Amino acid sequence: MIVLGENRYGKSRVRVMKLDRDGEKHTVHEWNVEVWLKGDFAACFEDGDNSRILPTDTMKNTVYFLARSSSAGTPEQFATELVTYLLAENPQVDEAGASIATNPWTHLTTAGTEHATAFVQMGGATDTTTVMGRRGTAVKVASGFRNLAILKTAKSGFAGYIRDRLTTLKETHDRLLGTLASGEWKYTGEVADYATARARIFDAVLQTFALHDSLSVQQTLYAMGKAALEAEASISEIYLSMPNKHCNLVDLAPFGLDNPNRIFVPTDEPHGSIEATVRRAG
Repeated sequence: MIVLGENRYGKSRVRVMKLDRDGEKHTVHEWNVEVWLKGDFAACFEDGDNSRILPTDTMKNTVYFLARSSSAGTPEQFATELVTYLLAENPQVDEAGASIATNPWTHLTTAGTEHATAFVQMGGATDTTTVMGRRGTAVKVASGFRNLAILKTAKSGFAGYIRDRLTTLKETHDRLLGTLASGEWKYTGEVADYATARARIFDAVLQTFALHDSLSVQQTLYAMGKAALEAEASISEIYLSMPNKHCNLVDLAPFGLDNPNRIFVPTDEPHGSIEATVRRAG
C-alpha cells in the first residue's frame, strides 16, 4: 500500500520593501518572505481535489496586504502577524509557518551626521527569522543569521589531535581562524524587543569570537554559544555552524624567502564543518 507522507505547500521568495516614514527620518525594511501551510491536503495530492487549497498566489498577496497595515518593526513581529492571520482566516489549516531573510539597510553617514533618507547595505550576512504556529498553541519564534564572514589573526591554534599514517596537517599555535558562520536561536516566549535581543546576542557572539583564546573551532563555537545564552535570558538554545575558511601558509622557500605567518592562500574547498547546539540544562 502506498500513502502520502508529511507534506506542506506555500510561496517562496516574496520580496517586500516597506518604508516607514517617521517625520523627516525614514526607515527601510527589505524582507524576503517564505510562507507555508500544513493540514489535511491528501485529496489534493492524491485526487487533484483543490477544495481545501488556498492558492499560493493568494498567500503572496496576503504578505503585501498585511505589510501595508502592519506596524511591525522587526521580521519576528511581521512573521508572527502573518502566521496568526493565516491560521485565523483558514480553518482547514492545522499549521502555518513563515521565514523571513533580510539584509538590513542602515542610514548613510555624511560629514559625521546620519542622513535621514539615504541608506547603505553592507556585507553579505543575512538576518533570518522563522515563526511557526499550530492551531490552539502559541507561535514559536526562532531568529538567526547566515553567511557571516569573520576572521581572527591571533589567539588561534590547533594541536594535540589524533595523528595516524594519513595525517599530514601540522600542529600550530598561531594560525588564522576564518569562517562563514551561521546561527539560529529559539525564543522561549514573546519578546518585547526583538531588535534589542538580536543585538545583544550578536554582540556576545562577535565579542567572544574576537577575545577567545581558541584551541579549536569547536571550543570557540561553544564559547560563543554560551556567551549568547548568558547575554539573552529569553532564548533557550542556539545552533551555530562554523565551516572553516582555510588560510594556508604559502611555502616561499623555493624563492629564498621566509614566511613568518604573513602570506596565505584563502580557500574553502574542501573545508572542515563544525556545528553544534548549545542549550540551557534542565
